[in-house]
Amino acid sequence: MITLFDSAKKQKLPFVPLVENKVRLYVCGPTVYDDAHLGHARSSIAFDLWRRLFLFLDFEVLFVKNFTDIDDKIIKKSLQSGINVKELSEKYINLYLQDMDALLVLRADIEPKATDNLPQICQMIESLLQKGYAYKGENSDIYLSIHKDTRYGALSHRSEDTQNQSRIQNAQDKLESNDFALWKGYKGAQDIAYESTFGKGRPGWHIECSAMIEEHLAYKDKPYAIDIHAGGADLLFPHHENEASQTRCATGRELAKYWLHNGFVNINGEKMSKSLGNSFFIKDALQSYDGEILRNYLLGVHYRLALNFNEEDLLQSKKRLDKIYRLKKRILPSNDMPDSTAHNDLTYLNMLKNIAKNAQQDFKNELLLALSDDYNISKALSIIEDMLARSNEILDKNPKDKAQKQTIRANLACVEYLLGLGGKEAQSYFQLGLSQEKKQYIQAQILKRIEAKKAKDYALADSIRDSLKQEGIEIMDTPSGTTWEKI
Repeated sequence: MITLFDSAKKQKLPFVPLVENKVRLYVCGPTVYDDAHLGHARSSIAFDLWRRLFLFLDFEVLFVKNFTDIDDKIIKKSLQSGINVKELSEKYINLYLQDMDALLVLRADIEPKATDNLPQICQMIESLLQKGYAYKGENSDIYLSIHKDTRYGALSHRSEDTQNQSRIQNAQDKLESNDFALWKGYKGAQDIAYESTFGKGRPGWHIECSAMIEEHLAYKDKPYAIDIHAGGADLLFPHHENEASQTRCATGRELAKYWLHNGFVNINGEKMSKSLGNSFFIKDALQSYDGEILRNYLLGVHYRLALNFNEEDLLQSKKRLDKIYRLKKRILPSNDMPDSTAHNDLTYLNMLKNIAKNAQQDFKNELLLALSDDYNISKALSIIEDMLARSNEILDKNPKDKAQKQTIRANLACVEYLLGLGGKEAQSYFQLGLSQEKKQYIQAQILKRIEAKKAKDYALADSIRDSLKQEGIEIMDTPSGTTWEKI
C-alpha cells in the first residue's frame, strides 16, 4: 500500500486512485523567463521519483508538466532584452529541458504551454462568468470573486486576506482586494494581448493550470479531476488554492484528490530567492558537478523537508554514489549496459524493470515498502547501503559466482529505476569532471608508462604513476589492461 502526505488534510493517507491501477499526475512547471534554479531541480526530481515508484508498481501513469510562457515577468524580460516573448520563452523552455535531461528527470508525457491552450482558458473563464463566480473589471480585466466560493481556503487553510493574490499591485477595480485575475486586459504597447470574446488581453497566472488540466488530464465523470496535483511548497497559496477554487466553480468537481508539495531549498540559511540574490542556477551547479551527482544530493533529503544546500554535504553524499559504481564495476564489463544519459526514457526503464525482476526479493520488498511510505528516502537509502555492503561481502568470498553477480545486477537495476542513480558505465563515472584534452593526456602518459615497463625502465614507469597521482589520477593495472580514475 502506498501512503502519501496530503497537503490539504495535513496527514498521511493511503493512496487510492480514481481508476484502478491508473494515476493522473500534474506538476506545476516553470515560468520561463530565466534559467532554471535549484528549486526547480528539487521539485522536478521529487516528483520524478514519485512517478518512477508508480511505474515500478505497474500503475499506468499519465504525467503532465506545464510551461507558463506568458506572464508579467516574461514580458518584462522581453522588454529588457529586446527578444520577443515567444522567442524568449522557447529559449528558456529548451534550456530547462536540457537541465532536466542532465538531472536524469524523465520527460513528461504531455508538456502543455499556456499560449497553446488559449481557447481552453477562455472557455473556462466564460464558464465562470456565466455561473456568476467571475466578474468584469475595467479595461477587459476579469476576476474571480473568492467570496462566491464557500470552500475557498480548504486546501491551504489560510485566510483569503493574508496575502496579496496578484503578481502585480492590486488593481483598483476589484470588488475585494484578494479577488484574483483570470484575464488581464491589454495595457498598451508594452503589453502582449490575444483576442477573446471578452476583449483583448492575456490569461492570469492561475487559470492556465486549471484549463490545461481540464483539457489534457481530467476525468469528467469523477468527483476529482485528477489523482495528484504537485508542486513546490511556495505554490500552495495562493496559486494552488486559486487553481482549486476556479476548477471547483467552473466544473463542480474538486481539482485533485491528493496534493503533494516539496520543501524549499535554502542557501546560506535563507530560502532560495532571486530577490535575495541567492538563486543558484542549475547550469552553474552543472559546471562543477555532473547532473547525476547533483540529483543524488537533492534526493537525499525527504521531499517535504527543506534542503540546506552546501557543497560539503554534496561531496559527502557523493560517497553513496561512489559505492554504487564501485559495486557495478565489480560485476559488469564496461560495455554490458547502455549509458542512462542516452536512454533516460520509458523504453530504458522497461529494460531495467526486466532486469529487476531477478532482484533479491527481500531487498526489493524492503525498498518498495520504504518508498511507499510517503517516499521515506532516508530508510530507503539505509536499505540500499546494507545491500551494497552485503553484495561486496558476497563478492569477496565468491568473486566469480555468476548467479550472485546477476542478482546484484538486478538489485542495482531496482536502484537505478526507482532513484535514477547508477546508470553510467562505471569507468566513465570515475573519470567525470575532466576535459577531453586531459583524458587524452592521461592516456598518453599511460601508454608512455607501458612502453617504459616493456623496456624495463621501472623507475620511469613509477615516476609516471607518481606524477599522475599528484595530479589526482590513480592508475590501476588489471588483467584486462591499465585503467585510471580521478581521485
